[in-house]
Amino acid sequence: MGNCCRSPAAVAREDVKSSFSDHHAKRAAAGDSSAAGGIGGKKKPPPITVLTGVPKENIEDRYLVDRELGRGEFGVTYLCIDRETRELLACKSISKRKLRTAVDVEDVRREVAIMRHLPRSPSIVSLREACEDDNAVHLVMELCEGGELFDRIVARGHYTERAAAAVARTIVEVVQLCHKHGVIHRDLKPENFLFANKKENSPLKAIDFGLSIFFKPGERFSEIVGSPYYMAPEVLKRNYGPEIDIWSAGVILYILLCGVPPFWAESEQGVAQAILRGLIDFKREPWPSISESAKSLVRQMLEPDPKLRLTAKQVLEHPWLQNAKKAPNVPLGDVVKSRLKQFSMMNRFKRKALRVSSLYLMVFFVAILLYVIT
Repeated sequence: MGNCCRSPAAVAREDVKSSFSDHHAKRAAAGDSSAAGGIGGKKKPPPITVLTGVPKENIEDRYLVDRELGRGEFGVTYLCIDRETRELLACKSISKRKLRTAVDVEDVRREVAIMRHLPRSPSIVSLREACEDDNAVHLVMELCEGGELFDRIVARGHYTERAAAAVARTIVEVVQLCHKHGVIHRDLKPENFLFANKKENSPLKAIDFGLSIFFKPGERFSEIVGSPYYMAPEVLKRNYGPEIDIWSAGVILYILLCGVPPFWAESEQGVAQAILRGLIDFKREPWPSISESAKSLVRQMLEPDPKLRLTAKQVLEHPWLQNAKKAPNVPLGDVVKSRLKQFSMMNRFKRKALRVSSLYLMVFFVAILLYVIT
């Protein structure tokens, strides 16, 4: 295919398939002796190796890499097709050019290790294989083509407390599985859950473990990671453990029931302040018509003291989830669906700004630190 016919996906893949070699050759042809490694020039450094025990191979020898499905700070996810079986899969390609530090490299290794470590589950996307070439690390995974969580809810004609309970159960089951196997997810949010297919009974799957980390009982962490709306107060205080995942799941449940986050502000600093204050509004619509059992669970998941917060097991044993099939099947109303749609659209618009990056974390942490000190 000639350059004039390249698809947008082919152009986008240039982020991952580093054009360093072509650029290097062009500079050499133009007489740039440093590019050619000539007198006084530096030789091109050897490509880093991220995955140990995995032979380097060209991803496109085995898979046909097609259109772009999504984009993150380090990686771009594409639709890909197994050349032998014709199976549709997803490939998350992480550009080595963006792995600038040893910490970045270790983060990728850990993401692969965690996806390999977690047992197969209908609620977690499965990793087919991890491989790398000189330019990128590729995670070939099960394809989830049923769309994002909120999009499916908005598209449904009938959305009820019972439906919210079913979603909450799946999310907390993922948390329970992670914690049972010594993993803190650290970035639970609606965008990280996709439906496997477009069928009404499609399973909902957790898809991204890029910020997840292994932990041992009693171990504490201080790194501020995650997405502002879903951060637990102890993350902002830089002293946390696995309990943060329950808080994030509680935030998602609150949004599922009323359409807006419990801690809201126009700025990230304002969001942090609201989280640390911990005041939860149960007065706005539709909360007066939502069952007391649902509100009880939200309160206990959003308990500011992590020692008093429910565990994943306790959440799943809560009467509201134990009797999820008996939860009210009365529509929550168009206002909730309208809010979810607006919140989802805002997330898409701001996702790039809110995505965790070193610069963003630095700015965000300084804002939090100033607030906590004062």
